[in-house]
Amino acid sequence: MASKKPSHPHVQSFEDDDHSIWAPNTPLRPDAFEMDDETKIQLIQKNFREIMAILGLDLNDDSLKDTPKRVAKMYVQEIFSGLNPANKPSISLFDNQYKYEGMLVEKNIRVQSNCEHHFVPILGKAHIGYISTGKVIGLSKLNRIVDYYSRRPQVQERLTNQIAAELRDVLQSPHVAVVLEAEHLCVTTRGIRDTGSSTLTSVFSGHFENEVTRKEFLTLIK
Repeated sequence: MASKKPSHPHVQSFEDDDHSIWAPNTPLRPDAFEMDDETKIQLIQKNFREIMAILGLDLNDDSLKDTPKRVAKMYVQEIFSGLNPANKPSISLFDNQYKYEGMLVEKNIRVQSNCEHHFVPILGKAHIGYISTGKVIGLSKLNRIVDYYSRRPQVQERLTNQIAAELRDVLQSPHVAVVLEAEHLCVTTRGIRDTGSSTLTSVFSGHFENEVTRKEFLTLIK
């Protein structure tokens, strides 16, 4: 089926079966997961040690000597763990026995990601809405989906699209809305160092492309 042109400049439709059009994959090499996590930690530790030495830091200092290993474990097991599909959350759906036909909104979901251009944090919140077509999802699973896609080097536009596409697939519903508001430390702590700005991105599909429905959602997340 051909992709339907969005009816709003900030709206992205999901009419095409190829969701990668709207949720581009994080750029990964084909052999990204041929190496086990422990080997990755060892190699990152070695190379980060070299970076610290180039910066002139004394790696014999008690405070610094274990930093390369700490950073390596943090990269692989924590802040970039969303790169590994083995860490994707398992999602269970339930029948909509309540016959609830309105939108469900969960707002102020924590977003902690990292800018892929400078590897510094992106901090903010996500607001999610969906309208059931027969299935509902446990509320905590919405948070887990946001967390999973956040735990990788990201740009906010891609992150927003990936969350929306995953929700559409998992919920078996085209009626999904996602709004992300975030502060980028690559803007606030370097370069222009503007501490007053934030970035907003949004995706609306299905019934949320309707102006009345979209307005209701935006009012609820204020």
